[in-house]
Amino acid sequence: MIIQDTAIADVKIIIPKRFGDARGYFCESYSARALANHGLAFDFVQDNQSFSAQKNTIRGLHFQGPPSAQTKLIGCLAGAIFDVAVDLRHGSPTFGQHIAVELSAENGWQLLVPRGFGHGFCTLTDGCLIQYKVDAYYDPQVDFGICFDDPDLNIPWPASRAEAVLSAKDQAAPRLKDAPRVFTVEAKGA
Repeated sequence: MIIQDTAIADVKIIIPKRFGDARGYFCESYSARALANHGLAFDFVQDNQSFSAQKNTIRGLHFQGPPSAQTKLIGCLAGAIFDVAVDLRHGSPTFGQHIAVELSAENGWQLLVPRGFGHGFCTLTDGCLIQYKVDAYYDPQVDFGICFDDPDLNIPWPASRAEAVLSAKDQAAPRLKDAPRVFTVEAKGA
C-alpha cells in the first residue's frame, strides 16, 4: 500500500497494490496495520455505499461537526469520480483550500479525508459506485453542507451548476462564509 502526501498535509492518497494476472487482480483495499505504519490510525465504524446513475452527479460538499465529525476513506468501485476535500478548519494555514483527485475503478486509488474537512465528488461516468469508511456514525444533528461551486473555493469542477445533477439539499447549501463555523485550530506559537 502506497501512502501519498498531498499539498494539504492531512489529506492522503492511498494506493493499494494490485496483483494481476489473466483472470484480473487481487488487492488489499484496506489495512489498519499498513495505515498505522504511516502514523494513520482510525477506528472506522461504518462502511457506506453511494451509487450515482448519471454522469455529472455532484454530491457535496458534506461534513459532520463535533461531536460526530468524521474521517472518511473514499474509493470508487465502478466508474470514475472527481473527488474533493476542502479544509474547513478556521485558523488552519490551508483553510478554504482543496485537494482534488480522480478516483476510479481502474486506478483503485482512495482519498483519506480527515475530520475538519468537507467532502464532495462529481461523477465522470454513468454508473458510479462509491464506497467509503467513516470513523463516526451518521448524526443528523451535526450534518452540514457547503455549496459545491462556492466561488471563494475556486474548485475546478468538471460540471457546471447547470449541468450538475444535484439533490435539493445540495442545491440549497450555503457558501463557506455563511456556513456554521464548527472547526477551528489554534495558530502555532500563539
